[in-house]
Amino acid sequence: MPLLGPADPLPHVPRRVLVAGNAGSGKSTLCGRIASARDLRCVELDSLYWGPRWTPRPEFLDEVLAFAAEDHWVTEYQYKLARPSLLTRADTVVWLDHRFPVVMGRLVARTIRRRAGRVELWNGNQESPLRSVFTDSGHILRWGWKSYWRNRARALALVDEVVVVRLRGQGQVERWLSGPLASVGRERAR
Repeated sequence: MPLLGPADPLPHVPRRVLVAGNAGSGKSTLCGRIASARDLRCVELDSLYWGPRWTPRPEFLDEVLAFAAEDHWVTEYQYKLARPSLLTRADTVVWLDHRFPVVMGRLVARTIRRRAGRVELWNGNQESPLRSVFTDSGHILRWGWKSYWRNRARALALVDEVVVVRLRGQGQVERWLSGPLASVGRERAR
């Protein structure tokens, strides 16, 4: 399968899209923008996975399987349990391959903003206290730091299985959204 860049035409109209990238790369935001542009159902996997008090929900995988069976959707490529089922159905992966300093800067800013504003995330949960970054090995900032290179390798390995669009930096994201994603299907309709 091809590894496409931000200006490469898409070989098909995307109907089932996965957005891959590290924590803080903008996966959820891009999912929402793709959903709006292509009229796709968007599901944020964190909302299915996390129950109250940051406990995993037992119905997570069943809900992912039902969602993946639908014909038109976009979601993040995350959660080891969910990835195989989603990848089997996906026709396109958009890989947010931003530089490490960019991703970590976004993740730190997002974490501070959410914590300071006591933003409710999924099912009543809030970001962990910032001080717990030193004591909690699962803190989102430590997770983002530890998983960056592993997530890059995982996304690159998808090239053999599905069409992958690699976007490096926000400029390329904007170029792809207004270019190949916006135009795919229009030329066929003429």
